[in-house]
Amino acid sequence: MLEISHVTRTFGTLTALDDVSFAVPDGQFTGFVGGNGAGKTTTMRIIMGVLAPTSGEVRWNGHPVTRDDRSRFGYMPEERGLYPKQPILAQLTYLGELHGMRRGDARAAGLELLNRFGLGDRTRDKLEKLSLGNQQRVQIAGAVVSSPAALVLDEPFSGLDPEAVDEMFALLTEFTSRGVPVLFSSHQLDLVERLCHNIVILSRGRVIAAGTVAQLRASGPTSHAIAADGDLGWLRGVPGVTVVELHGDRAEVRFADDATAQRVLRDALDRGPVHSFGPVVRPLSDYYREVTR
Repeated sequence: MLEISHVTRTFGTLTALDDVSFAVPDGQFTGFVGGNGAGKTTTMRIIMGVLAPTSGEVRWNGHPVTRDDRSRFGYMPEERGLYPKQPILAQLTYLGELHGMRRGDARAAGLELLNRFGLGDRTRDKLEKLSLGNQQRVQIAGAVVSSPAALVLDEPFSGLDPEAVDEMFALLTEFTSRGVPVLFSSHQLDLVERLCHNIVILSRGRVIAAGTVAQLRASGPTSHAIAADGDLGWLRGVPGVTVVELHGDRAEVRFADDATAQRVLRDALDRGPVHSFGPVVRPLSDYYREVTR
């Protein structure tokens, strides 16, 4: 398990990270979200040793992370960390060697990834000759070429179309299935919600929420959606019912308790057919807006 424990980072009078703590469990995707300047990239750089924390520590499998530990991590920076004028297979081979792979093994692993991404016939192309989407594929390949023990990915799905996102997610799932913890940041909340087991929300350098998608959704008020024959305007006069939205035969309401919900359902059925009645699944984006206001 990868753990960030009470990490603070200051730059002069600016506190970029303020007592940040969270865990990235083995074999799971943890989404790291927050607005620009929230501190996500700074946190990832500290995990990788690019920056040192002012206080606090990063832990790996229960002990303070070492240089040898970090050599086994795969990292993808938000700013592409590859050389634009170098052939892509040569770069993947070089990255594998930096992680301790033999040259032949690194080249074979890089070639396998390029073939998988449909770039096997472009191994000698310079990175700058590729489309932005293909550059992103090569960047992800560079992060995983050494079969890392942990993955730290800063905006890995940026610039990818939905098919490419599924392609990359399938690749990364192969690592989580082997127990590799994966931390990735993204501004695409719908994507984080769909792909991640756990989510950490950062705002102004502080963790303001963390948990599973289900836990975060359940932490706010629960609404129910009702669809029935006839106008549902009568709901406005029912004690214990707060009407959120009402459009004729459809409504979204909040109940004071379960007993009120059951009473409203019985009343609705007495008035005619009820086509649907159940809790509204809140998108992560709604929760995110609430906690970051």
